[in-house]
Amino acid sequence: MSSNKKQKTGENQVEQLKRLTTIVADTGDIEAIRKFKPQDATTNPSLIFKAATMPAYASLVDDAVKNGNGSLSTTMDELAVNFGAEITKIVPGYVSTEVDARLSFDTEATIAKARSIIASYKAKGIDKSRILIKVAATWEGIKAAEILEKEGITCNLTLIFSKAQAIACAEAGCTLISPFVGRIMDWYKKAQGVDGYEPKDDPGVLSVADIFKYYKKFGYDTIVMGASFRNTGEVLELAGCDRLTISPQLLEKLTMSTDDVVQKLDAEACGDEDIEKITMDEKTFRWMMNEDPMATEKLAEGIRNFTKDIVSLETIVSEKIAK
Repeated sequence: MSSNKKQKTGENQVEQLKRLTTIVADTGDIEAIRKFKPQDATTNPSLIFKAATMPAYASLVDDAVKNGNGSLSTTMDELAVNFGAEITKIVPGYVSTEVDARLSFDTEATIAKARSIIASYKAKGIDKSRILIKVAATWEGIKAAEILEKEGITCNLTLIFSKAQAIACAEAGCTLISPFVGRIMDWYKKAQGVDGYEPKDDPGVLSVADIFKYYKKFGYDTIVMGASFRNTGEVLELAGCDRLTISPQLLEKLTMSTDDVVQKLDAEACGDEDIEKITMDEKTFRWMMNEDPMATEKLAEGIRNFTKDIVSLETIVSEKIAK
């Protein structure tokens, strides 16, 4: 996995990583994004919920309520777009905005919601080329993304826990996927009764590296963006991945260190990997997911937890609408 290319010393690890990988901020906290100057930024319902309860962003919530015209659904979309619009003023690249997790098994509703979000951004003068519509990587979500991509609406397929999901996304022409590192490690820690792993042996790290190599071996253009990191060791073990979306807390830790960063993933070296190509269709996808209890459980859990935070945020927003 390692090509062992070292970055020059003296720079902090974030600056060194930026030479190998596109750094993305995984937060809804606009000030944190401003501090670390990432290329892109990702949000999700949990991050928006956290940010929306911070006094600093009360005006974004109030504006969404004002423009929502009494509709909870419209107000929720306005709120997500308000945060995204502010973030586009700071980052030069993509901003990811997530579709309601409760639509994860409804292809048509996901497409309609994505179009609505893009229309809201357009009304604020923000072109769709700046936005990634974030969709859970269920079969239905992947099929929705396939249609959206053909319309020129770029997508970030999230809650990726398996090669089956990754291959289906690549064959659907998705712009980007977010394979989760830390949540995979969480599952294996519990299943194997261990306290943790060395970064090179971390099951989440190995999963992302496996996907990266598969994509590069077979020439897929879909961007691999490692996500859901629990520690800096996981981040550094994926140096060289297309993109890494990292929380402000871990970015801060990486900023405090000037230890050498070594490139671990190298797209050019993947052509020689001995990897079998898998032909993906719905039956193959569902069977591979069925045979992978970790991926099945973590995908379902991720959708449930995002839904909980959407409902919590809806409660806050509903109270404001009622005033």
